[in-house]
Amino acid sequence: MPTRGKFILGASVLVGLIAMFLLFRMATAPSYVTVVSGVQPGDTAKSTAALDEAGISYKLENNGTAVAVVSDSVSQAKVALGSAGIDMGGTSQPGYELLDNSKLGSSDFQQKINYQRALEGEVAKTLMNINGISGATVQLSLPEDKLFSDNSKPATAAVVLTTDANGLDPQQVKGIAGIVAGSVEGLKDENVTITSATTGELMWPLGDGADGGGGATVKLAAENRYASQLEAKVNGMLIRTLGPNKAYVQAQPTLNVDDVSREELRYGPKSMALNQKTEKETLKSTGDDGGAAGARANIQGATAQGGNTSSDYNRSSTEENFGVDKTIQKTKVAPGTVEKLDVALVLDASLPQATVSQLQAAVASAVGLNRQRGDTLAVSQVAFAKLPNTTPKKGPVPQTAMGAAKWIGIGIGTILFLFFVTRALRKRENEALGDARWLTEIDEPRPLAALTAGDGAVAPTSVLPETAPASAARQQIGEMVDKEPEKVAQQIRGWMAEDQ
Repeated sequence: MPTRGKFILGASVLVGLIAMFLLFRMATAPSYVTVVSGVQPGDTAKSTAALDEAGISYKLENNGTAVAVVSDSVSQAKVALGSAGIDMGGTSQPGYELLDNSKLGSSDFQQKINYQRALEGEVAKTLMNINGISGATVQLSLPEDKLFSDNSKPATAAVVLTTDANGLDPQQVKGIAGIVAGSVEGLKDENVTITSATTGELMWPLGDGADGGGGATVKLAAENRYASQLEAKVNGMLIRTLGPNKAYVQAQPTLNVDDVSREELRYGPKSMALNQKTEKETLKSTGDDGGAAGARANIQGATAQGGNTSSDYNRSSTEENFGVDKTIQKTKVAPGTVEKLDVALVLDASLPQATVSQLQAAVASAVGLNRQRGDTLAVSQVAFAKLPNTTPKKGPVPQTAMGAAKWIGIGIGTILFLFFVTRALRKRENEALGDARWLTEIDEPRPLAALTAGDGAVAPTSVLPETAPASAARQQIGEMVDKEPEKVAQQIRGWMAEDQ
């Protein structure tokens, strides 16, 4: 075997061994089964902590929204997750698939009931897509159409929601009521009732003061959501940095959830004239001599007294109205302002002091700690409990391993096929073909044995006559055919028509 053939054979053997090793690893690897899906980001840390405490091997799927465990530990995992408050339910109401199995002889009443059940299932599935909802049950009341609108009853809906520990804010509840009302014909928002499956609390509708302690409930739910998001973010950073079971963070925020409207009026330091009014009055007059005052002036022969009189009267007035800069600002303060934040950081005793100081600064920056606001960060270093070292049992070959094994086997078979084909072709290339001049002397079919026997084994039966050189007329005809084939063909057609 040549050197190249030996190299190809060795490579094929090596690839086969590697494939066998990978198949063995996949066959002995534990099989994981998804136990819960649609996990909220805030509950991922709680799920992993509960499984670690129970000593169950797990892995995260779908970007952390699903948890899979070893197939032999499914029951124990469900118990551990349920004890940690992770909802394992969902909606079991069928949707429009009910209408696919309609029977030919079903009555009108059965068809209406199936349509109502299908509509309830579709609405429940739609609500399940909302972040924070892990289970939904919808019950609809669709009254029959009446001839007179005064006799008809409005459609109503009752919704029971299973939410995470953080709950839902009022805007989310309002949006859910709008979704349910928009999904059912003739249904209004005020006829939708939404209830929490965990606490039994009425979430919609809520009027002013209808829930009694609604303000405290909303505040507590908002603080829990904020704390869960903050803890999940920081705990994820600590796990990626230190590994599991090395550090844990818990936050206790104080939020201001009051909806405040603020209106401010400010005057600037500078003033300017808004309007100006000026009035001017002038009076000039001249008078003749007049008599003296009294009765004597009217007696005949009395002497006139007095002299010429004149007047010149001027009056001017100016009125100005001044104004200052004025700014009117209307602000609606959004609820959710952090008034205070208390953070507890618990570290394993095995961490060095230099690492503890660095982690303290990193956590303070990650949570947005503000000392001036009164925020606190308490750092404790204690010995963490050791997790039990449980080795998962070997499970059956997963379904994905069979697909990978199939493609690996096809690859190995292709490599071996190419190796043997290449080897056979190289072997044929090295064989001698002998003198092949006899191929030009074949004028009739002959057996293969007679052809491969060698020179002189079979004598030629006849010799082909030598062809005479082409005449000048034939050469001219050939050139004409090459240059003007259409004219030549037309002439030939004319000759053939004349013969007929």
